Amino acid sequence: MQHFDLVIIGSGSGNSIPDDRFADLSIAIIDKGVFGGTCLNVGCIPTKMFVHPADLAASPGHAARVGVDLDLRAVRFAEIRDRIFGRIDPISEGGLKWRSSNENVTVFQEAAHFLDPHTLQVGAETITADRVVLAAGSRPVIPDLPGLDTVRYHTSDTVMRLPELPRSVVIVGGGYIGAEFGHVFSSYGTEVTVVVRGDRMLRGEDVEVSERFTDLIRRRVDLRVRTTITGVRPADGGGEAVTLTLRGVDGGDEHEVTADVLLVATGRVPNGDTLALEAAGVAVGEDGYVTVDAQQRTTAEHIWALGDVSSPDQLKHVANHEARVVQHNLLHPDAPVESDHRFVPHAVFSDPQVASVGLTEERARAQGLDVVTATQQYGDVAFGWAMEDTDHFVKLVADRATGLLVGAHLIGPEASSLIQTLIQAMSFGQHPHAVARGQYWIHPAMAEVVENALLQLPPER
Repeated sequence: MQHFDLVIIGSGSGNSIPDDRFADLSIAIIDKGVFGGTCLNVGCIPTKMFVHPADLAASPGHAARVGVDLDLRAVRFAEIRDRIFGRIDPISEGGLKWRSSNENVTVFQEAAHFLDPHTLQVGAETITADRVVLAAGSRPVIPDLPGLDTVRYHTSDTVMRLPELPRSVVIVGGGYIGAEFGHVFSSYGTEVTVVVRGDRMLRGEDVEVSERFTDLIRRRVDLRVRTTITGVRPADGGGEAVTLTLRGVDGGDEHEVTADVLLVATGRVPNGDTLALEAAGVAVGEDGYVTVDAQQRTTAEHIWALGDVSSPDQLKHVANHEARVVQHNLLHPDAPVESDHRFVPHAVFSDPQVASVGLTEERARAQGLDVVTATQQYGDVAFGWAMEDTDHFVKLVADRATGLLVGAHLIGPEASSLIQTLIQAMSFGQHPHAVARGQYWIHPAMAEVVENALLQLPPER
């Protein structure tokens, strides 16, 4: 039985914890999946590498609005795919090789679960540890759809490695995964159907943003809202083709849709349920996430958790932040630091992009806050004129009493970059007018849409 000073379960952000300061510790890193974690291998990095070519493929439609005629001649899907994974796979393999070469680190590529608070079963081996970090990530949710087990379906973990571009795709789910792959495949020329049980896509966003996104994506995909799936079966002709039987949530006649590929995009679930955490004394909430305090410590004093296994945000930048907190607290147990989850931003890399931080208007009012909002259209600033933009906007939510921002929501080109100034303003308690007037804003850059939105809010008292 091997004993380790530190065991880390997960090779994503958890793998960033051991550095030269841990050289005197014996460390085990355990991951049964592909080394490097979700973001590198099946998440944010490869998906955005698919999104960029999709943005280029969609450009003829945008160019026509300003008098430029472009034609999309072809999308070389295999070349796009191989460029992406030709870069990512060697990084994963190189990371595994490098980490395995560390003299004080042992890498286990096996499933693990606890036998007691300090003992884990790792494949056929049993190991013990003084301290443990849970960074085991998440996996796709597989919904209970009648007949789903009779067909070949894909999740975001597998759909990016398709052998060829499908002629048609059905996407089940209206969250960020469905929104991004809806953009990718429709831009590449695939016929896309999106099936959503609710009445709009991106329901977690501010209602105005969600409604606008739903209207815009509907121009490019066959969007079936308020629709349930009553059956799934292999389509005639074989292969991966599937036929879904659909019905409105309010009833009505059943109808069918057939596609070459089925993508299930109904969210992700934390992997804590695979670790027998009850044997370690680690509490798990009703939502399945490991319970942690502000220092990322679980209910077992010697066990910490970070990333998707404990964070409902399920964001790589959150996991990286938490990994730095855990790293510090492992090194300095007498001077621990806490995670800062006050203003966690996120973005959806679809067309249009969506970015958000803080409270939506609806959540702010539900919490009893007296808020004031400001909305600035892209098309009302000079660069928006250049783009002939009529669809996109910035929406800010501020506390009426203090004037400070409590939320920011953008839908439109470069939303994921434009929001950074607003994240900074919220994080450092800067008043909107101080941000707008305390610095230069390049004219006529798109950033002026943020400046003008800030100036719509009440001035400092």
